[in-house]
Amino acid sequence: MKPGIHPTYHEVEVRCACGATWKTRSTKQDLHVDICSSCHPFYTGRQKIVDAEGRVERFTKKFGAQTVAQRKKKAAPAATDAPA
Repeated sequence: MKPGIHPTYHEVEVRCACGATWKTRSTKQDLHVDICSSCHPFYTGRQKIVDAEGRVERFTKKFGAQTVAQRKKKAAPAATDAPA
């Protein structure tokens, strides 16, 4: 490596918006992230729906809060009524 052309490499503490912190190395002095593996829905299994325009409420009002189990339960009697 050529001397004098590379940035300095610091040990920094990364801070997430959820409050999680961990140490890593970076060329920046401060690292602040909006989302990390502690709060990301893919890793936690929890889904946060951010809806500013009311789309989710309109959808649930129109179609109701249906689950897969409820839909299968509704479809099951129709399948058994068919002649054999």
